Amino acid sequence: VSGLAAPFVGRWLDRHGPRALMTAGSIAGSALVVAWSRVHDLAAFYLIWLGIGLAMSATLYEPAFATLTRWFVRDRNRACLLLTVAAGFASTIFLPLANRLIDAHGWRGALTILAALLAALTILPHALVLRRRPADLRLHPDGARPSIENAAPPTAEGAPLRTALHDPAFWWLTSAFFAGTLVAVAVGVYLIPFLVARGDDPGFAAAVTGLIGAAQVAARVIVTFFGRGRPHATLTGAVFALQAVALLLLLASDATVGVVVAVLLLGAGRGAVTLLRPGIVADRYGMAHFGAINGALSFCLVGAQALAPIGAGIVVTRSGRYEPVLWGLAGIAALAAGAMFGMARVKRAPDAATSGGARSATAD
Repeated sequence: VSGLAAPFVGRWLDRHGPRALMTAGSIAGSALVVAWSRVHDLAAFYLIWLGIGLAMSATLYEPAFATLTRWFVRDRNRACLLLTVAAGFASTIFLPLANRLIDAHGWRGALTILAALLAALTILPHALVLRRRPADLRLHPDGARPSIENAAPPTAEGAPLRTALHDPAFWWLTSAFFAGTLVAVAVGVYLIPFLVARGDDPGFAAAVTGLIGAAQVAARVIVTFFGRGRPHATLTGAVFALQAVALLLLLASDATVGVVVAVLLLGAGRGAVTLLRPGIVADRYGMAHFGAINGALSFCLVGAQALAPIGAGIVVTRSGRYEPVLWGLAGIAALAAGAMFGMARVKRAPDAATSGGARSATAD
């Protein structure tokens, strides 16, 4: 549901901005978590999760990235870094908190408290702080105030969605991130079972898998401060290739050090590509229709998130082993790298080479 809604959310963001949408999504999300805490019927449970999918599409990374690309050009990477670092710690904070609340109040009481936290931390900030674009506050991107020489805030420029859909680079990009998302999600689901099945201690398997979150945050910091001036498409291709190497290392190594290094590389790759993706889209197509273009891309990526556990599960069930899954994922990661390098080789069409995109490319 979140993926199906993404293109429509993107168009709304381009036309109306994030304020009303993200506020409504926060209100709906909070109410739906309360409804979840009261559910007693399976059909109602599924209906609630359909609604939560809509709330997710209105509040999570995609609308947040669309907002940041409007407000930041020179400092876009740092802004996205702050966002993704905060989100990277979400599971670190809320999984233990949820467990404590369940122990103290039961799962229904825990959900009610979490809904209250969600409402308190999101509704008013979205309603009071968000604006469509810097020009609404008579500002330039990056918070700069108009000067005498440049009094008027710049208007967002960029290629429309139809131009992006006719650009071969868009489909290279979509293929690369679809494959990369498939790998990242499948690894997240099946890494612990794989390690336990081959004889590792369950505690070790859980602990080493937990390193993925820390590696994601570290990789985002490194990319932000050391990736400036480097082509993001080429850098992303290298990251996907490194993930393929990490999976091969995981398959080949029985030593603790080899497993830890492989998992750190997998986590670092996952963190880096999340941060690099909005910049690649904005650099290529500008900011005027970023929401619609990123929404079309997100539709495919959420499909990969849904497909990964099922597809990998079918392979495990039929083969009775986890190794074929990891071999397949290594090949898919290599294909993602090839697609990303293919995207980097496609020259920008004249109608896609906007001044907005050129500015952000120079700034990054």
